Amino acid sequence: MRRAVSLVTDSTSTFLSQTTYALIEAITEYTKAVYTLISLYRKYTSLLGKMNSQEEDEVWQVIIGARVEMTSKQQEYLRLETTWMTAVGLSEMAAEAAYHTGADQASVTARSHIQLVKSQVQEVRQLSQKAETKLAEAQTEELLQKTQEEGDERAEPEQEAYLRED
Repeated sequence: MRRAVSLVTDSTSTFLSQTTYALIEAITEYTKAVYTLISLYRKYTSLLGKMNSQEEDEVWQVIIGARVEMTSKQQEYLRLETTWMTAVGLSEMAAEAAYHTGADQASVTARSHIQLVKSQVQEVRQLSQKAETKLAEAQTEELLQKTQEEGDERAEPEQEAYLRED
């Protein structure tokens, strides 16, 4: 029975390793897509007031394409995250079964592996959350710049009218 439980913990450990690798890769790709979008927003913000409407539309098409790409990467990593959580659950059950059958080494090894992959995934998640925060900041900066730009355009006709009255 211990041999069978050891085989189960080995199998679940392999499954967990593979799903962890896939999840980390997917989160990394998502994070790269977020940084691409941040870069585009910042470039757009720096060009506000310097582009004609056609150029602005073209830039927005690129931004929209990058946003679609980012959303696609996010959906992929969320799908893989569900599979990864299943793999964690299976590994935890295998470790528990190993413990109850007296295969202590298999149980300890499985639990150590679970803790390791959880910390690895947590590190990558933190990096993606940091990127999401920077994206929100870039979007806010763009909105503020756009609002200021529109405010300046409205103020100019008022100033001209004021000067004409003198």
